Parts: sequence; structure tokens; C-alpha cells
Amino acid sequence: MTESLSERLAEILARPIDRAARARVCLHIADWLGCAVLGATSPVGRALIIYGRAAPDGPCFALGAGHKSAEAAAFVNGGLGNIFEMDDLHRTSIVHPGDVVIPAALAVAERAGAGGPALLDAVMRGYEAAIRVGEAAGTGHYAHWYTTATCGVFGAAAAAASVLGLDRRQIVDALGQAGMQAAGLWQCRLEPTFSKQLASARAAQSGVIAADLAAIGFPGAKAILEGERGFFAATCPGSDPQAVVRDPGGPWRLFDTSFKPWPACRHAHPVIEAGLALRARAESKPIERITIVTYRDAVEFCDNPEPASAHEARFSLQHCVAVALSKGRAVLADFTPSAIADETLAALRRRVVVRIDAAMTAAFPKCYGALVTIAYADGSQRECRVETAKGDPENPMTEAEIEAKFHTLMSVGGLAAGAIEAVWRQTRKLPESDTLAAFSAALDGIVTGGTDSCDQEGEAINEARQTGS
Repeated sequence: MTESLSERLAEILARPIDRAARARVCLHIADWLGCAVLGATSPVGRALIIYGRAAPDGPCFALGAGHKSAEAAAFVNGGLGNIFEMDDLHRTSIVHPGDVVIPAALAVAERAGAGGPALLDAVMRGYEAAIRVGEAAGTGHYAHWYTTATCGVFGAAAAAASVLGLDRRQIVDALGQAGMQAAGLWQCRLEPTFSKQLASARAAQSGVIAADLAAIGFPGAKAILEGERGFFAATCPGSDPQAVVRDPGGPWRLFDTSFKPWPACRHAHPVIEAGLALRARAESKPIERITIVTYRDAVEFCDNPEPASAHEARFSLQHCVAVALSKGRAVLADFTPSAIADETLAALRRRVVVRIDAAMTAAFPKCYGALVTIAYADGSQRECRVETAKGDPENPMTEAEIEAKFHTLMSVGGLAAGAIEAVWRQTRKLPESDTLAAFSAALDGIVTGGTDSCDQEGEAINEARQTGS
């Protein structure tokens, strides 16, 4: 009898993980922690924390909410990483795996009393499952579904199952239960909601639940992915199911995951990089027009010439290129209400023309490309084409740059220098840590500037609901 995709995926996940791979996982955990700490300072982050504080107490770190059950901790932490759009991304799957995999793995590892290597291996396997399912789901799924949640839940389940030491049959059951909980519709981005964070929070939590159920003998559908009424058939037009198990002995997919240097939607990063390159060789003369040529999804997600909030600015090609050209940078301060209101940036945004290119659209998601052309008032032009933005495997951030980003996010999130250094140091020590005691103690030292007054945040949350910020 032919094995199901889930059974074959479980076999792939059982591969050994070496020391170098574990060291790379540490960087992704640190990167996610920085993003989550910053996310905790936002209205949506505060709302998640308020919700989490009412959950049952337990042994697991829930940022800003105390120590909670594994399910509650995974939920709170799972909603925080993607708020400021600086979370890691795997291009071809269009999945932000760290947002859902790391919270699930961490919660179960703390509950189980696991050591550092077990946590790192779980994260590696979770990334692998989420990314493989995302690659198979394809752009037809991404058109309506938030893949970080819908495909990420399989990764969260695989990560939790790894910590629990489930056997192959139980892992298949966990994947089956993950598929029953795969959800997250893109309507959330068309309205001023907090629902995108709900989707990633639930995916992390659902992964924990899926693995726990599998551990007690709760059977799941073996063909949940490729079955006639399974995940691909129901939600993924044009899917490539065999991508789930293609190249079974190849490099771990985590190594092909991009880090994000700038606080904007990844679709806007090629435009930022092109703008920075043009700024570096800019001429001191009036700009008549800025033309952005890119792929269809970048335009559908990020064509917004008049952003009205920080969130909208992070999803505005026009604002991103204006920031890069005007400031020679793209940092958190450039995506605030005051930056949006800056007349220099507003004037540049009004000069931007956005066009869809058929060839770039066909190359997506293997390539996130953009061509930016500046037309000057005297008739001269300059242009820059970007095929791989900073942070992609072909154009990587260095470890020093990742560490600098971590320190910046933690600092803006309100942490003192000593606490920041403790978290970084203990994260890097995870490959040699027999227990998570020192790492968990460092996490307990996280007190962000956005969590001390959570109980008074109702007004800010309501305001954000109205403005979409």
C-alpha cells in the first residue's frame, strides 16, 4: 500500500541534525525573540498579553503574561512575532516559520523539561514541515490563505511532536490533527483587524494540541494533505503535492530561510534595497518620477500611495522607496505616524508609479524581484534591479548584523542592556545546554516597555481597531 505524504514527511523529519545546523537554529530563535519583544509593545501585542494573563498558570514562558500552560504560552508568543514585519521568511513557501514553530517548540520543551538540543532539533523539524507544505501549497493557496498559519500549523505540530519524542505513527497523527486546524483567511488584511495575529497564535497553539492528542493515541487522517477531501484539494488550486517529499535528503529548509533587515512587508524589501542603492549614487537634482516595476503579489499587497497608519506604511511600496531614497535607511522610526506625515516623504510618494511585470510575476515566489527607475526633471534616468534582497541566502545578513538587529529590537522593546545580553548569550549556548533552566531564566528577565501597563490599554486597543494601526 502506498505511503501517504504525511508518513513520508515523518521519515524525512527523522534525519539527524548536526552541530552546525543547531547553531543556525539559535540565530532564528534570537531573531524571533527580538521580533516578539518589540511586538509586545504594540496594541495588538498588549491585547494578546491581556488575554494570556487570564489563562491557566503553568511552567511555560508567555511574554508579558507570566508562566502559563503550554497551549496558552504558545498562543501568546505565537501572535507576537509578525506584528512589526521583521520576522524571518522562506521565499518559495511564502511562510514565516519562526512565528509559529518556535513558540510551539519552546512551550512544549519548557513543559517537558527538555534540554537545548531537543529544542533546537524540534525547531529545525518544524521549519522543515511548514516549509515543505507551503512549497506544495503554492501561490494559488496564498491568494486567499495566510500560509504562515495554514501551513505553519503543520510545522508547529512537527516541532511539538519532536520534543515529545513521538514515533512515526504518532507524528502522522499529529500532522493529521494539524490539518484539521489549518486556518487563516486573507480578508484580515483588507480590514482594520488584529486577526492576522490571531491566525499565527492559533497555529502555534494548535500545533501543541495536535501533538498532545497524538501522544495519547488520538488518530489523525494519514492522507490529510493529498486526500480527495484533504488540505490540498480543499484549499490549494494548482498545488504540487509531491513537493512535500521532494529531495528528501537535501539541506534542511531552514538554511534557505531569509532574515529581514527592514521593518516592512518582505514584498517591499527589493524596492527598499533598490532605493538604497540609488540613494548611494544619487544626484542632487529634482526627481520627476519614480517607477517601480515588480511582481503581481507585491503590488496586490503593497500598492498604497497614501498610507494612513504605521501598519499601512509597512505595506506601502511608495512609502518604502521614498524612505530609502530620502533617508538612506529604513528603520522603525521611518514607519511612524510622524514619518508618514513628513512632507518630503509624502511628496516623493506622489511621484511613484507602480507597474506589474509579467516575467517577474512568473518568477515569483522563487524570486522576489523589483526594478526601480528614477526619472529626473532634466530628462536623465537612473535605475536599479534587485533579484535577491538583503537577508536572502544569496545576499545574507551576517551573524553580526543579525545580532545587531536583535539588540536593536530588544532595546526598542524596552529591555535593559544586561537583560538583552543575557538572552543573547543563553540562546547561543543552547546547543550545549542539558536543561533550559538558564535560557528560561533569561527569558523571565524580559520586561518590555509595552507590558507594564497592559491593564490600562483598552483605550489604545480600541483606537487601533478604528485606525487599523
